[in-house]
Amino acid sequence: MLRILSSRHYGVTVKELAEELGVSEKTIRRDLDAFSEAGFPLEETVVEHGRKKWKLAGDLSVKGVPLHYDEAIALHVARCFMEPLAGTIFWSAAQRAFNKIRCMFNERALKYVEKMAQAFYQTRVGFCDYSRQAEIIDQIMIGLEDHRALEIEYQSLKASEPATYEIHPYGMTYHRGALYLVGWSPGKKEIRHWKVNRINRAEVTDRRFEMPNDFRLDEHFAGSFGVYQGDGDYHIRVRFSPEVARYVSEARWHVSQQLHPQRDGSLIAEFDLESLEEIERWILSFGRYAEVLEPPELVERIRYEVEQMAQVYNLKKDPRTLALHSSASIFEAAMPQDEPFLVDRMKDTVSRAQK
Repeated sequence: MLRILSSRHYGVTVKELAEELGVSEKTIRRDLDAFSEAGFPLEETVVEHGRKKWKLAGDLSVKGVPLHYDEAIALHVARCFMEPLAGTIFWSAAQRAFNKIRCMFNERALKYVEKMAQAFYQTRVGFCDYSRQAEIIDQIMIGLEDHRALEIEYQSLKASEPATYEIHPYGMTYHRGALYLVGWSPGKKEIRHWKVNRINRAEVTDRRFEMPNDFRLDEHFAGSFGVYQGDGDYHIRVRFSPEVARYVSEARWHVSQQLHPQRDGSLIAEFDLESLEEIERWILSFGRYAEVLEPPELVERIRYEVEQMAQVYNLKKDPRTLALHSSASIFEAAMPQDEPFLVDRMKDTVSRAQK
């Protein structure tokens, strides 16, 4: 409604608003009163035959660029989605922009916008903290913009000590709460990924590099199920039981995804990937409700992991291990109610382990 009121320079009638938005005229009048009370500059004009038209007077502007009220509100409300990048140059720049947007509203209108913003919340489970890496990210951005090599000190997950080497930065991606740097490694002579929060130091050098003209981040990641790269060519088929079929079908997990509902309520999902690491972990998260049909390599990987898990949860191996006599009540209380298959999965795991 705000978009319509902002864009119709000659105004719009209550009847036209009601028809366009598919609501009653009474609802439109109520919303107009609410916007007026909230401090938005609504302008009422009387045209031929005594009809009244409404519009928002004027545009908001930043450096002469027109900004409609609905656009300003959307940007301000969306600031919560930038919070995982707090402490970085992206967050600092976004905060300055949000402060400018706040100045566009009068006091009453700002209270209305803030109330809308409080209706959105982004969970922070598994997010990395970049508040202490602002300088590192700043150096990375300079290298990306100027096509200059970076010297980084990086400690991989398996390394006991950090290593220093040169890289050519191509871009960054944000995956599951973490930033990853993508670039060319002259030492390894291949494109590699570096998790930004594992970079202890980054320094821009004077050495420039030529970035491949045909390189695109979306195409680079097309064969992965996240950020892991591989050189394989795998066609993957997984059968999901009826208990989780709807959950799987609600999301777009990969660009190659094909979903085939079955008569018994189950679902067969197909993917074409270059590596198996990340999809293996994803499949394991469904427990007994997911069965890999192909390729054989992935079937064996899953089987091996399940066998190793069974050994971990074999309570007979260690008599000191605490026996769980009421696994059902424990997991039902701990698991989210909207994912009941997780409860069943954990109860089943404990039941097998106690045998």
